[in-house]
Amino acid sequence: MKRDEKTKSKQGEGHAASEGTVHRSHKQLINRLRRADGHLKKIIAMLEGGESCLSIAQQMQAVVSALDTAKTVLIHDHIDHCLEQVTGPIERSKRGPIDEFKEITKFL
Repeated sequence: MKRDEKTKSKQGEGHAASEGTVHRSHKQLINRLRRADGHLKKIIAMLEGGESCLSIAQQMQAVVSALDTAKTVLIHDHIDHCLEQVTGPIERSKRGPIDEFKEITKFL
């Protein structure tokens, strides 16, 4: 096996993302990202139109918040998906440590 093939093989082992996994949250994420895209276009127009820096900064913060939320949703959904792939469905009553792990990821 060539070096490139070994690298690809190791990267893909047990990880469905290399196969183009679609998570439950993807539709929701696409909608969030489209809204953020609209905000970005508005920011560009505001800059071109000479709007106040305060207004522009507020719009930029809205985009940053939207992207942060989308990222968190994607990561949490990915955690759930990968764990279920390995362990099978997990009962709600036993998800405490998983929920705590997901909560602590906001500090990364």
